[in-house]
Amino acid sequence: MSNNTMKTHVTTPSDCEVLITRTFDAPRSRIWAMWTQAEHLKHWWGPKGWTLPVCEVDFREGGTWFYCMQGPDDMTSCGLTDYVKIDEPHSIVMRDKFVDENGQEMEGMPVATSTVEFHEKDGKTTVINKTIYPTKADRDAVIEMGMAYGIDETFNRLEAYLAQ
Repeated sequence: MSNNTMKTHVTTPSDCEVLITRTFDAPRSRIWAMWTQAEHLKHWWGPKGWTLPVCEVDFREGGTWFYCMQGPDDMTSCGLTDYVKIDEPHSIVMRDKFVDENGQEMEGMPVATSTVEFHEKDGKTTVINKTIYPTKADRDAVIEMGMAYGIDETFNRLEAYLAQ
């Protein structure tokens, strides 16, 4: 799935899993803030050419993150993340689903459970995102939507935002 032009390493270690890894030149505390605060997320979440006009974060266990990305040709993609477990600043466990602009779950779209870990070494932080889907078909559907390139572009935007 990954190719040589991508900076983000994306693999499928099992039938229902996607493993995403990327190292950023920033301390863990800074990367944690990027992932947990709306004022930062709205600047980098989404592929190149997309904006995040809706970004409502209630970052706590039991809280949610509702977002809508706006893409080329007025394309919209929304998601709702439920924060299941937070171990600041080490990891976040969350469930993510596709929703419409009103936050209503979209029928037939995969729901994923992700564990995102933040590992710091020598002032750099490696983000490891392990996402599990209920079925191989669900995982494959997300991959076919272009998830690997989308997350690489999203992380490229995070890298650029960190450099500002």
